[in-house]
Amino acid sequence: MTTARIDIDVLRVFRGPGGAHGNTLGVVRDGALVPDRASRQALARQLGFSETVFVDDPERGVLDIFTPGLRLPFAGHPLVGAAWLLDVEVLELEVGDVFARDDGEFSWITARAEWAPPRTLRQYGSPAGIDALEVPPPGEWVYAWSWQDEAAGRVRARAFPGRGDGVDEDEATGAAALLLTHRLGRALNITQGRGSQILTAPGADGTIDIGGRVHLEEVRTVEFETVDVPAG
Repeated sequence: MTTARIDIDVLRVFRGPGGAHGNTLGVVRDGALVPDRASRQALARQLGFSETVFVDDPERGVLDIFTPGLRLPFAGHPLVGAAWLLDVEVLELEVGDVFARDDGEFSWITARAEWAPPRTLRQYGSPAGIDALEVPPPGEWVYAWSWQDEAAGRVRARAFPGRGDGVDEDEATGAAALLLTHRLGRALNITQGRGSQILTAPGADGTIDIGGRVHLEEVRTVEFETVDVPAG
């Protein structure tokens, strides 16, 4: 192994109305500094964010997304954050092109529900029931939700990845919000975790817009060990 130093942009994505909360995201702007999948996985595990993004082409918006335990072809909060940081209109992913825009307060992406990894969407009777939940043991990925105000499309939610990789609860999850919006077929205003806010709106063409506030918290320099990959 070889020890290296690298700068990580640390963002907060899906912050609440007062600017608090939001899900932490690590972005490696120069993905070439961590070129192989094993080293990227090791760095994502070291950082411990729910997701870390490696930028392979900032102009075309080519990204690689990792949780502490696995690589993801699509994830909501990393794409909203990366689109805001890179200021691009299109992100190129394996699943397809994700269009992005910014309205001054919220950063938005347009995606399809079939791109999201499977989640168990579990409805509860009240927001109090959601607040009282304890972290379940590792197993299925659960998005627990209830109506706060059904007429207004306001939802209370919490997310439990169940992966056993150190992220017991995900503060704000765009992919799960995408799936819930697809199931309910309507625009939603979701309060997730401690107070993060996710906005969604289904389009006429089957796409769904996902939006939230993004803030750059810091640029952090970290030391990490690259994983030696055998030639061939």
